[in-house]
Amino acid sequence: MLSPVPGTAVPLQSVPDPVFAQGLVGPGAAVEPDDGDGAACAPIAGTVTTVRSHAFVIEADDGRAILVHLGIDTVGQQGAGFTPRVARGARVGAGDPVVGWVPADVRAAGYSAVVPVVALDAAGAVLADLVDVGRVTASDVLFHWTG
Repeated sequence: MLSPVPGTAVPLQSVPDPVFAQGLVGPGAAVEPDDGDGAACAPIAGTVTTVRSHAFVIEADDGRAILVHLGIDTVGQQGAGFTPRVARGARVGAGDPVVGWVPADVRAAGYSAVVPVVALDAAGAVLADLVDVGRVTASDVLFHWTG
C-alpha cells in the first residue's frame, strides 16, 4: 500500500481522532502531508468504491479495501478545497490522482491535515513492513497487507 501523499509518516495511534487512533476502522499508518497544491493518489490499483470530497476507498481485485481520509473532521469543510478527480466505479492504478487538495488550506481552516491510510476490515497482524515514522513520497510503500 503506497503513501497517497508526500510528507512524514506517523503512527495511526497519533491521529487526533479516536476512531482512527484506536484502529476501530482498521489498522494502518498516517501521513502528515507537506504543504502545497497536490493530489491524494490511489495507494493500490483497483476500483473506487467510495469517493467523497475528503475521503475515498479503493478496493483491489482480491477484495481488500483501503480507506484514505484527507484530514480530520474535514467533512466540516463541506467539500471546500477538495476536488475529486475520479467518480465512484472508476478503475485506478496505484499512484493515480484521486482527489485534489491543498493541505495548507485545511490547516488554515482549523483542521488537522493528517491523512490516515487504513486497511478496512483487517486485523493489525496482517500488516507487514509498516512505515509509521519518517519521510515518505507519494509512491513509497506504507505497509504490506499479508493475510
